[in-house]
Amino acid sequence: MAIDDDEAERIAAEEQPGPDELQSALANDTLGEVIQQAPLTVNVGATLAEVIGRMQAEHRGYVAVLKDGKLAGIFTERDLLLRVAGRQLRFDQTAVDSYMTTDPITLPAGASVAYALNLMVVEGFRHIPILDDAGRLVAVASMRNLIEYLSGFFGRDILTLPPDPRINYRNRDGA
Repeated sequence: MAIDDDEAERIAAEEQPGPDELQSALANDTLGEVIQQAPLTVNVGATLAEVIGRMQAEHRGYVAVLKDGKLAGIFTERDLLLRVAGRQLRFDQTAVDSYMTTDPITLPAGASVAYALNLMVVEGFRHIPILDDAGRLVAVASMRNLIEYLSGFFGRDILTLPPDPRINYRNRDGA
């Protein structure tokens, strides 16, 4: 059975979903270009109360912990849930140092978005500190940052999705 041109194009589109620009961006755009938000940081010795308060105020899922200007660790919402929650602690007197992830895996600012996404999925990370060539923290890549970046390639497609794509609606909501 011969495949006509339309069918061949449909099959090719299924094998390579998304626009060509996306493939190029994933491979060529670096974290330094994509992540523009300054990292949320505290110094070693900061209390859990201070750290959690900053995370809440800034709407961030992490705080990078610095010692002498260098990355000493990262404290994430996952650390809060798995290491802190349920313990009888004095949050105003307990240092974050005991509950942070020490020596976290980092990436250079020149790493590609594709590499960061792959590392995050394979290792189960939601946040990866980004260092410059001198080893200084310049940003923290979060899964949220990268999803927002990627959604820019599918703006109209994503914004027009119904709340539950599996449901067939009889009429349009709204105007």
